[in-house]
Amino acid sequence: MSIPAEDVVVPEHVRLLARGADLECVWRNDYGGLTFRATGTAEPFYIKWGPRNLEFTLSDEAERMRWASGWITVPTVLDSGADDTHEWMITAALDGLSAVDPRWVAEPATAVRAVGEGLRAMHEALPVRECPWEWSVPSRIANAERRGIAVPESLRTAPAVDRLVVSHGDACCPNTLVGDDGRWLAHVDLALLGVADRWADIAVASMSTEWNFGPGWEDALIEAYGVEPDRERLAFYRDLWNAT
Repeated sequence: MSIPAEDVVVPEHVRLLARGADLECVWRNDYGGLTFRATGTAEPFYIKWGPRNLEFTLSDEAERMRWASGWITVPTVLDSGADDTHEWMITAALDGLSAVDPRWVAEPATAVRAVGEGLRAMHEALPVRECPWEWSVPSRIANAERRGIAVPESLRTAPAVDRLVVSHGDACCPNTLVGDDGRWLAHVDLALLGVADRWADIAVASMSTEWNFGPGWEDALIEAYGVEPDRERLAFYRDLWNAT
């Protein structure tokens, strides 16, 4: 996943969805999906477009974002749809920048703190009992197996649950938006949102600091979240992430 460094060819269907707006590709994911910022015709908005995949769909994400918006700040879903090969979602723009925008990569201490504090705030706000989805270890293994991934036996028994929360599901640093004041503002990419042990998110969020900011920031994120590092749970959920 990355911010494209080169020009990206805009798919024809994205141009139709943009209705004459100017388009800038701001993100490319591992599935070949693209996110475009659309400007120049009214309020800015975003178009998320990509091939169908078996792990999740953009309709999953739209449904989860609408649900989560009752308690936390997420982009407002304006439209979503699919055809035989691709799917798309259109959302209203928010004022914040991704925690891995060049502005915040240049200020890693601020960005890492924002991600950790934002993740904790999300876990505190979203109600477990009202969440209709899960991101438990068995559900993740079943999802992986449907996609033909062989999951090691060592990952089929998880550590005892520390605390159940409504988990982001893809809590990597790019998925926290940061405001001009350096504080977390909102969360994006909620297609995997569901109930899980909070360490499922903490492990991935802290692991992703090395990809985005370099070595030495993992424990700073965990400290910003407000807990002591649990090395056993961190290791297990990172291994599960990498395996599935």
